[in-house]
Amino acid sequence: MAAVLEELGVDSVDLIIVSFPGISFDAESEERGNCGSASVSASDTELLDATLEAWREVETLNSKGVALQIGVAEFGREQLQKFLPRTFRRPTVDQINVGDCHVLPESMMLFAKQENLELLTHNDCTNILPEGALRELLGHDEKGAGVLANSGSESKGLKGDVTPQWVVKYTAVDRDRGVIENKGYFASAELTDGANA
Repeated sequence: MAAVLEELGVDSVDLIIVSFPGISFDAESEERGNCGSASVSASDTELLDATLEAWREVETLNSKGVALQIGVAEFGREQLQKFLPRTFRRPTVDQINVGDCHVLPESMMLFAKQENLELLTHNDCTNILPEGALRELLGHDEKGAGVLANSGSESKGLKGDVTPQWVVKYTAVDRDRGVIENKGYFASAELTDGANA
């Protein structure tokens, strides 16, 4: 986060919304009131534990004043019911992708109101930086930056496999005019020796 703040030339952000792997909002399921069974599988517990571990870092950013508000993305009612009681600093926002319908389910709106959560919607791609796209962007292809050597060739550049670690999408808004001044992405990836793959 320090690199992102430095690049943007700011000390803090008004709102940070975190999207976690394995969590997605299903508007149809939410509308039917289908919150799944009461049992929780081991993989659900592991996902929740991993999500909370990452959330602790977000809570730290909030407690230090780096992120004035903190939020989550794609959490449905069931996920929130499991997540909220285990947080030290609760999210103030849940941003969900409602697809083409652009209508929030009534049950989700009622739950958010009870929990004092602001619901925001978006229509962003759910996989902003797939692995193949990253290699294409950094490789020696026509549109590539020439940072990575092409697979199986003697071309110049870093050799190995590239795996995306995280992506930050930012939007800077002029508060007085309500106009977007700037927007873009920051990403981090890991370069590993391709011989181990």
